[in-house]
Amino acid sequence: MEITLDKHSANQASIKITLNEADYQPKVDAKLKDYAKKAAIKGFRPGKAPISMVKGMYGVSILVDEINAILGESLNSYLKEQTFRILGEPLPVEKEDNSIDWKTQKTFDFEYKIGFVDGVSVALDDSTKAIKYSIEVDDKLINETIDNLKSQYGNSTNPEVSEAKDSVYGDLKAAEGEFQKTLALPLEGLNKELAAKFIGLSKEAVVEFQAAEVQKEEWSEAFGLTDEEISEATGTFTFTVKNINRTEDAELNQEFFDKIFGPDSVKSEEEFIAKVKETLQESYNRESKVFTEEELKKVLVENAKLDLPDTFLKEWLLKANEGKVTEADVENEYPIYAKQLTWSLISNEIAKEHKIQAEHADVIAKTQEMVREQFASSGLGSQLEASMDMFVDNYLKGNEGQNYMNMLTSVQNEKVLAFAQEKISLTEKAISIDEFKELLEK
Repeated sequence: MEITLDKHSANQASIKITLNEADYQPKVDAKLKDYAKKAAIKGFRPGKAPISMVKGMYGVSILVDEINAILGESLNSYLKEQTFRILGEPLPVEKEDNSIDWKTQKTFDFEYKIGFVDGVSVALDDSTKAIKYSIEVDDKLINETIDNLKSQYGNSTNPEVSEAKDSVYGDLKAAEGEFQKTLALPLEGLNKELAAKFIGLSKEAVVEFQAAEVQKEEWSEAFGLTDEEISEATGTFTFTVKNINRTEDAELNQEFFDKIFGPDSVKSEEEFIAKVKETLQESYNRESKVFTEEELKKVLVENAKLDLPDTFLKEWLLKANEGKVTEADVENEYPIYAKQLTWSLISNEIAKEHKIQAEHADVIAKTQEMVREQFASSGLGSQLEASMDMFVDNYLKGNEGQNYMNMLTSVQNEKVLAFAQEKISLTEKAISIDEFKELLEK
């Protein structure tokens, strides 16, 4: 057997494997003898058919199977011996159907294309700079949150006359045509000029307006029209008020506190405000942690300057998902895949070099944290904790065990990022929630 490597570039190569008769024939002969012992061929007792007849009937298929097995084992062994890191899977260079004569040929040549990266280097020192963000929960954010909670948990009433923050329920009709729809219209979702027409109304009042007075997004968000209905919305419309809905803000009392945080968790307005601030800070700490980690990933990926074999990987992705994706799909999704692959290579290299490993106990702890977050507002409390082992076990066994592997990878990534933050030049920066939203939009 002869195996040769031909590098076409810094990240793509071809591997040629030549098999001689001595490489495969002993295994083929052994398999033929085994077949002959078991073969049931018409006209012969089981196992008594001539070996030549068995060879004529099964020889080619056995030869093909054995050569494929030898190729697979040889290729895998050869690649494990290399210093570079293989990406994807080797792709066989296809030959014409009649290029191999399985009946008479003695020497066989095969070729594979491979993509790889030769060395992953990550500098975890002061030369790598990143920002650690923390979101400040200020009074404005606290007050907005409390106002939203008061509105959310307020009492619904049906007043006689509509006001600016009400929602009016009624029938929308087009003056021309048969269009008619019954809906609840939130007045705060309308522009000022149009909303003014709906203020000070009582039941059975009729509002007339022109389609041009409604902004496009208001048709979908406030009136709830479909794209098709919006495209046909022209001319004059009328809205007949059938009811007026108003939500009166909840009072800051013990009943309200208990609804938000559970019985007797807080017992005064001061404690309630402090608890809201604490809850918001915990939530935004998680968000800023995730954002910081994603930004750090970008820095490490950029600094590593890995040269991926893009052409090879696109071809491999297309063939590996044959029939499921098109070339256009691969082209569109490849930038995301390339970033994920690059980060995976970097993370694994850091973990290997610095002996960072995710333990089973870490996986359990992270899964428990995920379950608690999912059920945070359920009110289950002690019942959840009593059943925690069951929830965790069911989740980690789900998706044929893939959930466990995903969680294991997530834990390792977190450990790698935490380690990286200790080693690099990390500048801490406090920002407001508005500044944070601006960063997310970039």
